[in-house]
Amino acid sequence: MSHTRLRTGVPRTPNKETDDSMLSQDLPQRTAPYRGTGPATGRLATVLSLVGAAFILFVGVGYLVAPQSMADSFGLPAAPDGPAAGFLNVKGVRDTVTGLIILALLAARQRQALGIATLTIALIPVGDMTTIFIRHGSTSTALGVHGLTAVMVAATGVLLLRETRSRAAVTVG
Repeated sequence: MSHTRLRTGVPRTPNKETDDSMLSQDLPQRTAPYRGTGPATGRLATVLSLVGAAFILFVGVGYLVAPQSMADSFGLPAAPDGPAAGFLNVKGVRDTVTGLIILALLAARQRQALGIATLTIALIPVGDMTTIFIRHGSTSTALGVHGLTAVMVAATGVLLLRETRSRAAVTVG
């Protein structure tokens, strides 16, 4: 007895009486994409990813090249100096690598992985904002820089995931 496979990969025994009526069941169902997930959404997600990568690379390189001048804009009440200033370089490395990860995933066309990574990366400015609040730094910098950054990065991650999810939902028969 010969078996055929449904498109789901499950073996099926052919049955002449029911095969004609089951043809429509064998075909994948077309699912409408999520609202707002057309090509424009993909382009917007790409642009936001590129802008975010460029911004965080600029900040990261700034912390590597001129850490003391960058530290004042972070929002903490005092910048580390002397041997403790090495922590500013750590931030520079973190931010530079974050930007490179975004660019690498974009270049590899790994949009779902980029969406997941971007949502995870959004936790970094949340942590920075929280640190500023705990250390009694600038509330306006905490909210206006780090809070807004967290929202924008998370929104970019959501756009990327909605885009990849809508591509997976639209099945061509």
